[in-house]
Amino acid sequence: MSLLDEIRTRLAVLEPVDLTIQDDSALHAGHAGNGGGGHFNVCVVSSQFSGKSPIIRHRIVYQALADLIPSKIHALSIRALAPDENNP
Repeated sequence: MSLLDEIRTRLAVLEPVDLTIQDDSALHAGHAGNGGGGHFNVCVVSSQFSGKSPIIRHRIVYQALADLIPSKIHALSIRALAPDENNP
């Protein structure tokens, strides 16, 4: 299973109505501090985020991916939205 598939599978527990994962690893190859893990941008829209603060939403995402950080995921940018907040 690819790392993108692994991330997608783990975030499926949030029952997302929309999930976008962008792998930006190639843009950061070789920079200082990168021990080989990938760089990812994640946008997840889930009703499980309704009524929760941004920090709680991020904690939920980090919890789902915790054991992949920092070995397989070096950097993670998260956009976590409730369905009524889904905008471009």
